[in-house]
Amino acid sequence: MSTTTPIIELNNVTKHYPLGNDGFYQALHGVTFTISEGEFVSVMGPSGSGKSTTMHIMGALDTPTSGTYRFKGKDISKYTPDELAKIRNREIGFVFQAYNLLPRTTVLNNVERPLVYGRVPQDKRYDRAMHVLRLVHIEAKAGNLSNHISGGEIQRVAIARAMVMNPSILLADEPTGNLDTKTARDIMGIFQTLNKDGRTIVVITHDEDIARYAKRTIRIVDGAIVSDRNNTS
Repeated sequence: MSTTTPIIELNNVTKHYPLGNDGFYQALHGVTFTISEGEFVSVMGPSGSGKSTTMHIMGALDTPTSGTYRFKGKDISKYTPDELAKIRNREIGFVFQAYNLLPRTTVLNNVERPLVYGRVPQDKRYDRAMHVLRLVHIEAKAGNLSNHISGGEIQRVAIARAMVMNPSILLADEPTGNLDTKTARDIMGIFQTLNKDGRTIVVITHDEDIARYAKRTIRIVDGAIVSDRNNTS
């Protein structure tokens, strides 16, 4: 494992969800791990294992019931909603299985959207958006509507949008779930290239083959970590 600056530190994190009648469902049981700058990590587990809950906590989309979560050394559990929103916009890039692009909107405008929310001046948005579109080899489709390109192209756009604010980490939740095998390999190859360029990446997946693209796999079963090891090449 890397010994560089920790970006994510989960220490004995639990998560409960109320079920009514004073009962609750415990999604996470004392999850502890660290992810450092420059790592490429897969968080793997079957459906219902707690991996998506873990991703939501890492992405500041949810908070632990107990335990601590430090992002870049700071306990963000006491942050205001506005402060958390700023972290999500500027520090964390999200790539979702459902893509979450705006339909009937150009590829370029979709990628520029986080820059608008981040109040980046308009004269800087185009260059930054085109830069990340070139990184994922989709710049030729910048003027296309997002609902007029293929699934693999859409996911490339989603990755570009996640990178445009130059975040500290990319979180990808089942990024190949809607793609055929060849396109999935292409997308994971993009993540590997981005990681070689120094970007920190976490992929949430249920697929063993997808998990192997990462350099390290954290395996979760029934809300608990059962293994955390480096992948062999």
